[in-house]
Amino acid sequence: MGCFMVLVEAEKKAIGTICLLAGPITLMENAIVLGVIASTATLRKRPSYLFIGSLALADVFASCFFTTSFLDFHLFRRSDSATAYLFKLGGVTMAFSSSVGSLLLTALDRYLCIYQASSYKVLLTRRRALLSLLILWLTTIFISFLPLMGWRCPTDLNPACSELFPYINPDYLACWTSFILVLLALILGAYALILWKAHRHEASMTSFHGSVGTGHARMRMDIRLARTFGLILLILVGCWLPALSFMLADVFTQLTHAQRKAFAFCSTLCLVNSAVNPLLYALRCRELRLALLQLLAKLCDTGRCRPSSADLSQGFPSTEENTTNPYLKDEVPGTRSIRLNSVSEIVNNQQMNIG
Repeated sequence: MGCFMVLVEAEKKAIGTICLLAGPITLMENAIVLGVIASTATLRKRPSYLFIGSLALADVFASCFFTTSFLDFHLFRRSDSATAYLFKLGGVTMAFSSSVGSLLLTALDRYLCIYQASSYKVLLTRRRALLSLLILWLTTIFISFLPLMGWRCPTDLNPACSELFPYINPDYLACWTSFILVLLALILGAYALILWKAHRHEASMTSFHGSVGTGHARMRMDIRLARTFGLILLILVGCWLPALSFMLADVFTQLTHAQRKAFAFCSTLCLVNSAVNPLLYALRCRELRLALLQLLAKLCDTGRCRPSSADLSQGFPSTEENTTNPYLKDEVPGTRSIRLNSVSEIVNNQQMNIG
């Protein structure tokens, strides 16, 4: 096991700082998202928020499993038995695989909302959403613990084994890396099709109305969509591609000592992605933010800050109202401006227009 512990003291401090900062933040953010969805009946009934809840649950596991096992291995240099090590690695693999899988289900949900707007609620029911989540988690659990079930190298010193992970067969590493790359490619394709469909729809609306103002609004919508999806995809690819590249290189070539050190730092980007996911997919949704404020107001009503909770409840619409009105409307005398706050609201806007 000592052959895989390649970090020196300065690098250990840097890695430890990253993990000790990103780990608790990831856990706190995703626990808040899970708590809000679990405590709000209207959100629990909607497939979109079931997928976001699955993403938050996977990222909670990632923050716990990755931080503890990574620090235990690289900082404290704990040499576990093969079974104990593969069990810890399986937990980390399961968490990250389920996180990427939940991102794919979220992307497919938005894809169906755009391309099958009229029959979206019939196609994607709550039961089907739960079934898809069950299939996702069972699949990722099975794939992640295959090394523990026997698909492993007999010893970490065998030349045919991975140079990045003890006891890991290169064939298994190639299969898992290919699985994640396929999921990422499907996510990229889904968002590209959403953006293309939204652009075509807005272009057709512009030609139908023949209005210059509508054309400017279409350009603003396209720019907003492109920026939002571009940010999502840039973060997703930027966090995952470096680590996956080192894994593929490990399958086909022999890595140097410096490359193995670089992989240790790149793997922490996957944890950073789990910390960013709640900000991109959950807390940008106005419905979830309103539910969070209402939950905080209820907690305040139990004793200490009753006056401020009353003010909050008066200042924000209920979640039921927001379900039928996905916009944040700022009424100004003589004008009305509509601001889209999240990808979900952009998708809902497209759904209403197509309908």
